[in-house]
Amino acid sequence: MISRRFCIAPMMDWTDRHDRVFLRKFSKQILLYTEMVTSAALQHGDANYLLKHNHEEHPVALQIGGSSLAELAYGAKLGEKAGFDEINLNVGCPSDRVKAGSFGACLMAKPKLVADCVDAMANAVEVPVTVKCRTGIDDLDSQSRLLEFIATVSSAGCRTFIIHARKAILSGLSPKENREIPPLHYGRVLSVKENFPELEIVINGGITTFSDVNCFLRTVDGVMIGREAYQNPFFLAKVDEYFFNSPAIRKERAEYLEEYIPYIESELKKGTPLKHMTRHLLGLFKGQKGGKQFRRHLSENAHRENAGIEVIADALKFTA
Repeated sequence: MISRRFCIAPMMDWTDRHDRVFLRKFSKQILLYTEMVTSAALQHGDANYLLKHNHEEHPVALQIGGSSLAELAYGAKLGEKAGFDEINLNVGCPSDRVKAGSFGACLMAKPKLVADCVDAMANAVEVPVTVKCRTGIDDLDSQSRLLEFIATVSSAGCRTFIIHARKAILSGLSPKENREIPPLHYGRVLSVKENFPELEIVINGGITTFSDVNCFLRTVDGVMIGREAYQNPFFLAKVDEYFFNSPAIRKERAEYLEEYIPYIESELKKGTPLKHMTRHLLGLFKGQKGGKQFRRHLSENAHRENAGIEVIADALKFTA
C-alpha cells in the first residue's frame, strides 16, 4: 500500500532518475514522481530508456501525459511492467506543446474523456491509476466545475486526485508563469475533500514549510511538494521523523552527498556525464556557508569533458 501523505511533484527537467535517487537519500517514505512521459513517446519511442529507473527510487510513480485511450493503456502496461508503483495521468501541464497534443491541463474541459482515459488505464494494470489536475483552466475555473470534474472522473474508478491549487491559463502564460501567476485557492481543494470524503485528496502548490504541511494534513490526505524539495533538498531530511513516525536521524548535508557518491561513480562508469547528476545538487547547501561557491564550482566544472568525482570533492571544500 503506497502512502501519499508526503509526495514530491513531477517536475519536467528536474525529477529525472538521477534526482530521484538523490532525493531518496533524505527519506525512505516519500512518494516520488517521474517527469511526465507522453503516451505517444512510450508507444513509438524508446520506452526502455524513458522508463529506466533505479531500484533505490521506490516508492515511485510514473506520470504519463496523453489522451489516446489505446496509447495510455499501453503506456500504463509498460509502466507497470517496468516496476512503477503507481501510474499517474497528467491533467495539469499547460505548455503549448502539451496543449497542441490535446492533453495535459486542456483536458480539464473534457471530464468525460479523462474518465475514459482513467478507465482504459485502470483496466490495463493492477497498480493504482491516479490523476493530477488543476482547479480549472481559463474561464472554466468555478468550484462547481471542479466538483463536476472530480465526480465524473471518480465514477470511472479513480480514487486518488492530486490537485494543484491554481487554475491554468492556457494562452499567454508560460509553464513557469502558470506556477506563479494564477492565485492559489487552497479552499477549492479542501472543498473537494469535504464533498468527496471517500476519495484520497492530495494538495499541491506553493507549499514550502512543515507547518503548512501539518495544517493541510488536518483536512486532506496528503501533500505534494514541488520546487522547495528541488531547490532546497535538505528540507526533506526530517520528513520521515515528522510525518511517518520514523526514528530521528541526524545527518549533515555533506553526509547525504557522500551517500550519493557511489551512485554517481557507477553512472560515470556507464558513460553518464557528471553534469547530469551534479545539477541536482546545487541547492544542497542553500543558505549555508560556502553554498554559493559550492554551486559555482559545480556549475563551472561538471560540464567539462571527462569531469569526474574530484569535481564534487573540490566543491565540498568550500563548505567545510
